[in-house]
Amino acid sequence: MKRAFYIGRFQPFHNGHLTVIDRITKEADELIIGIGSAQLSHDLENPFTAGERVLMITRALVGLSRPFYVIPIEDIKRNALWVAHIISMTPPFDIVYTSNPLVIRLFSEAGIPVCSPDMFKRESHSGTSIRERMRTGEPWESLVPPCVVDVINEIDGIDRIRDLDRSDGDLSTLFSSGADHV
Repeated sequence: MKRAFYIGRFQPFHNGHLTVIDRITKEADELIIGIGSAQLSHDLENPFTAGERVLMITRALVGLSRPFYVIPIEDIKRNALWVAHIISMTPPFDIVYTSNPLVIRLFSEAGIPVCSPDMFKRESHSGTSIRERMRTGEPWESLVPPCVVDVINEIDGIDRIRDLDRSDGDLSTLFSSGADHV
């Protein structure tokens, strides 16, 4: 049996991630999905909580033909120890799938096989470009699975991203729009 590990921030989980997971499941019997930077949320680069990302991923993978595990993983800020940290937080795995150069280097140095899958339409299917579309009101829904759109709507994610983009001078607009005072 082959168990694969795939890590990302998934801010948000999008169709590019889904395409990579589809490729991985053609080669592996089980999949561990690590939600990186799990401690981060409520900023423009990382607007969604680890729990919200777990919800996005588990809903998007309901029909997956392989067992999968979704595990939030906090950063430790010590790259030399990071692989050991990952191993301590996950079930055992045989191979890592990533296109991140640092992650490739760290797992390779630890003697763990790494596969770097081709990224799917990277220019449009990146968390950065999708978050920017959300912030500016451009269409983004077709870039993520429909259930992820539902999760983002459920948690009021678009307004969260737009609120996070406001400056202190914008606060009068925020409060006059009916938002509760903190």
